[in-house]
Amino acid sequence: MKLEKILYGGDYNPEQWLHRPDILEQDIQSMKEAKINTVTLGVFAWSMLEKEEGVYSFEWLETIINNLYDNGIKVILATPSGARPKWLADRYEEVLRVREDGVRYRFGGRHNHCYTSKKYREMVKKIDTELAKRFSNHPAILLWHISNEFGGDCHCELCQTEFRHWLQNKYKTIEALNQSWNTTFWSHRYDSFEQVESPSSIGECAVHGLNLDWKRFVTYQTTDFLKEEIKALKEVGITQPITTNFMYDYQGLNYDVLAKELDVISWDSYPVWHKKEDIVTALDNGFQHDYMRSLKHQPFLLMESCPSSTNWQGVSKLKRPGVLTNASLQAIAHGSDSVLYFQIRQSKGSSEKFHGAVIDHYGKTDTRVFREISSIGESLSNLTQLLGTNTKAEVAIVYDVENRWAMEDAQGPRNKGLHYHESVMKSYRACKKLGWNVDVISEEQDLTNYSLVIAPMLYLFREGMEQKIRAFVKQGGAFVLTYWSGIVDENDSCFLDGTPYGLMDVFGLRRTETDGLYDGEKNRVVEVEGDRVYECETLCDLLEATTAKTLMVYGEEFYKGTPCITEHQYEKGFAYYIGADVEQRFYDDFYKMLQTTLSLKQIVAGTIPDGIEVNSRENEEVEYIFIQNYKNETIMLHTMNVEGELLYGKDKEQLGAYETIILKRKK
Repeated sequence: MKLEKILYGGDYNPEQWLHRPDILEQDIQSMKEAKINTVTLGVFAWSMLEKEEGVYSFEWLETIINNLYDNGIKVILATPSGARPKWLADRYEEVLRVREDGVRYRFGGRHNHCYTSKKYREMVKKIDTELAKRFSNHPAILLWHISNEFGGDCHCELCQTEFRHWLQNKYKTIEALNQSWNTTFWSHRYDSFEQVESPSSIGECAVHGLNLDWKRFVTYQTTDFLKEEIKALKEVGITQPITTNFMYDYQGLNYDVLAKELDVISWDSYPVWHKKEDIVTALDNGFQHDYMRSLKHQPFLLMESCPSSTNWQGVSKLKRPGVLTNASLQAIAHGSDSVLYFQIRQSKGSSEKFHGAVIDHYGKTDTRVFREISSIGESLSNLTQLLGTNTKAEVAIVYDVENRWAMEDAQGPRNKGLHYHESVMKSYRACKKLGWNVDVISEEQDLTNYSLVIAPMLYLFREGMEQKIRAFVKQGGAFVLTYWSGIVDENDSCFLDGTPYGLMDVFGLRRTETDGLYDGEKNRVVEVEGDRVYECETLCDLLEATTAKTLMVYGEEFYKGTPCITEHQYEKGFAYYIGADVEQRFYDDFYKMLQTTLSLKQIVAGTIPDGIEVNSRENEEVEYIFIQNYKNETIMLHTMNVEGELLYGKDKEQLGAYETIILKRKK
């Protein structure tokens, strides 16, 4: 997607203010003052675009779009399928979802519609088609935005029927399904596909293959709905790119599948600042940026973020001065070509009336938040050379949602507190502390372009993952696998003949058992050739090393002295196994050791101080280095080799509280 400037602005809902033309006029002046160049329109406007079936009212929208365009502001135009009007639900009951216990929802909320319903798809196609006819050639339209934050499932009879068709297409015979799901256990065999029902708290919920395939079906059906919306637009002849907004660490859908249908990835970022150390929050948010970028390995868009406090979080905490600027520039640092907010003007009433906005209820521009927003707009207008630059990463972390679905439904070895996300973040934080760019990939993606691949808790192997790992190490890559990995196949059925499945020779070991530790229970891992000792908790794999070199052993329990951390050379590469949930300090030291062993490129040489995050973007000639301080105090940078032209910021020697510098240097 080629852009002329970094997109800056956000969701705008002028339909809420049609009775106040003075406010609409003032909004445009305020946007211009803040250097806003892009707004998203129409996300929740269906009831104003089609007040009754077949009667479309687009004049107000066209007037708004024209006024914005005349004032230098472009538009991301949304299809309104994320929230249907009351008349539609009242007239066609089938569009409303049914819960897993068989109860149909009443009208209300947002995503309360059945993706399978032919009537809903028909009504969505009609309004999408009319919108595309009216606006496909309008010069203001930059992108089309499909629906909003896809999520949730429906268990109605329409969905049950489609689920059975999906299963029949996948398994062909009912016997193949029974074998894959191991339904003979508890005598839950099916005699036909017509007998299969979706998982339910008042029905079948303990067949893990069923649970896993239902989640896959929900992704399939959601994607099919998305494709129909895209098709409706393209049949009219739109040429603009198409996106939809993904969500933070969302487990309800496999975004890899939806991403294939989109031209550009976008997502909504709402970190909970100041609850933990801000660098911890920043790195967690940065991980999600990297995940979104890695879905298509190209620049993405930050579609939503909050200018002030976020009303739906547990506590609506204000951002300290500078945090909004840092968070906005962090998105750019990780590969975004936009900084967009929800919302431009604060709603007067209803659910998100206290959600932060560019323009609050006061309505004027002499506020602390507006001043910072204006400053960000000015800065971004001077950073257009960053557009289209990419992030090059030698390191990848495997973070797979289907693996997570299966693991958290597995009923053992810990039914509460598997801490998959936390386990992944330990490796990610250690990598970022060393100044590496990191891609966040799924099992579907290729490994060959990386030097180091890390796969924490890769419980479920799919997409030929064991063959990918073998080939990667054989060809000279370094692969890190952790505890509770290679246990089951894609249907959540346990591998026989030893684990990690298909890789025991690659890692030079076999996992014999896994000990689940109680909350608060600790073990230790002890260095074999040294004096380092680290605590571990939650899970401990018991390992039988065959040809692997033992780096660390357990210090407690009946498996004291047995291997925990191992290294094994296989062909041209190295395979490392981390057998327990070890503390963060271990990961910091472990990856520092790998840095020396593998000679991985650091974005900046030297030691990165606590509280600092470093990222880079590049093109064929130039590298842009982002150095950000996430502490509420000044940090000296003398331990880092800070080289390059100062493109943004004040000082290469030190960073004040929540300050950023951007350096430009030739490659």
